[in-house]
Amino acid sequence: MDLSTIIGLILGISLVLAAIGGGIESFIDIPSALIVLGGGLAATLTSLPLKKVFGAPKVLKNAFFTKKVSNAELVSEVVRFGEIARRDGILALEGVMGEVEDPFLARALQLAVDGSDPEIIAETMQSEMDNLATRHRGGKQVMELVGKYAPAFGMIGTLIGLVLMLNNMDDPAKIAPSMAVALLTTLYGAMLANMVALPLADKLQTRTDEELARMGIVAEGIIAIQSGDNPRVVEQKLQIFLPPADRVAA
Repeated sequence: MDLSTIIGLILGISLVLAAIGGGIESFIDIPSALIVLGGGLAATLTSLPLKKVFGAPKVLKNAFFTKKVSNAELVSEVVRFGEIARRDGILALEGVMGEVEDPFLARALQLAVDGSDPEIIAETMQSEMDNLATRHRGGKQVMELVGKYAPAFGMIGTLIGLVLMLNNMDDPAKIAPSMAVALLTTLYGAMLANMVALPLADKLQTRTDEELARMGIVAEGIIAIQSGDNPRVVEQKLQIFLPPADRVAA
């Protein structure tokens, strides 16, 4: 579980609740919530294919759950495979494939064992990386659109509330509910966009960048191994993917 996502959401909600104090019931308005949530969802559905919208939760989970993988350890593992290939031949890698948990690394090793040219391995790995980026971009796009449209529907709700209030100026009992719709829809839209949707979209981009970096290490390493590079050269090529502090430990 990604603690920074959970802590960030809880902290943001807690600060808003602390600012509200004990009068939270004054900030609850169902029509306002329906305008913002329903309107934001409707606009997002209008903007994107249905399949992409309903596929977003599968990508969104990456913002909350992620498997911690050390890039330095990944570099060490790929270099170890290079040592095996250098010592026992490329076909010897078939004996260690059962140890590999990463599907992308397993496919790259299989391509190398099958004797594929480095160019073919590079093209295949790059295609898979591009497809992953495209899938993840769909989930990020959904959250960005919700963040874009929620404040707009907050303003629409404000206008609706103001119209209702002006139409009922002669009935004081109806002014307060109309004013609540006018103000709370703007609040709900701003909170949904800036506390939830847009931060989650940014976190999804971070997760995509991290995964693509790991895939880049694998692709670069396996191509170097298949090309017959010395394990030390393989290690030097992969060190550039690591921050300076980790290069010494790798």
